Amino acid sequence: MSVDKNENTAGEPVETAEPVETVEPVETAGPVETVEPAEDAGLIGSAAAAEAVEADSERSAAARKVTETLSTVEAKVGVAKPDTILTASGVQRRFGGMTAVDVDHLEVQRGAITALIGPNGAGKTTFFNLLTGFDKANQGTWEFEGRPIARTSAAKLARTGMVRTFQLTKALSRLTVLQNMLLAAPGNPGENLFGSLFRPLWSGVEKRNTDKALEILERFNLAQKKDDFAGSLSGGQRKLLEMARALMTDPTMIMLDEPMAGVNPALVQSLLHHVQALRDEGMTVLFVEHDMHAVRHISDWVVVMAEGRIVAEGPPDSVMQDQAVVDAYLGAHHDTDLGDDALLDPAVLARLEAEEEKR
Repeated sequence: MSVDKNENTAGEPVETAEPVETVEPVETAGPVETVEPAEDAGLIGSAAAAEAVEADSERSAAARKVTETLSTVEAKVGVAKPDTILTASGVQRRFGGMTAVDVDHLEVQRGAITALIGPNGAGKTTFFNLLTGFDKANQGTWEFEGRPIARTSAAKLARTGMVRTFQLTKALSRLTVLQNMLLAAPGNPGENLFGSLFRPLWSGVEKRNTDKALEILERFNLAQKKDDFAGSLSGGQRKLLEMARALMTDPTMIMLDEPMAGVNPALVQSLLHHVQALRDEGMTVLFVEHDMHAVRHISDWVVVMAEGRIVAEGPPDSVMQDQAVVDAYLGAHHDTDLGDDALLDPAVLARLEAEEEKR
């Protein structure tokens, strides 16, 4: 009888083991898989996220091609590139007695992700504004695709294939996300006062633009927001909308002004992948950014500005250890690698801050 009892009691868990099998899909489904992107995004400053982004970049054929091309370029200020899409020479912008930008020579490689970095007040955004027609230089020349553009308006530049986004997003808050996208589509005859009176003239174009906008929104995970007002989006979603809206113009080169600034960490990873995807599709990307870990792991080439001048340029790894760059960012910490993931350790950050306070 004791044997029968043991068998019965041992058998009871076996009978109740069937519900346990229903738990298995839960373990491999929603919670774990959906958390991973958020964790990766939230830890974009971490070594794990940075390595993931770098691994994706290494798997990209476009990234490998650009790396191979730029490997033959010497890391020095003003160096010529094998295939230049944008060239600036002798560009100066003065405000009264202060010189905000003084760039002797810069070339941007076609098809590469070039990061423009530097401490606050280095003149990065002002330089962006000059190149894209939102400000006027006191002197200097710059060319895009071999054509002089120093006196070209921002609207005309966009039509030639150079578009930009802004550090402070410019979404039209009282229009829907889809309407914001459609505004960027060029060549719609319905935008003409008289053409708008004849629906057959523009209905076909409008449908094609709408289909294109929805496709891009789907790619940026904003399709479900298409009917929401742009003003209701989060800061990160507005950054995504600006990038998506820029693609409506089919640009050759896209310039991003601090795309990660003020973005929820959960969306940073997504933004980084989208920037890499632009390069993989053949576009040239020039972006301003302060996150050194993001810069190090997605950029093909880095240009450093300080006090309005370009003080260094080259591959990310070499630039992060350049003496002039370390001086510009950290002052006395000459032995610190700006892209070193060890800097993310709170203990290391606390030590550096304590050392700086004693100076």
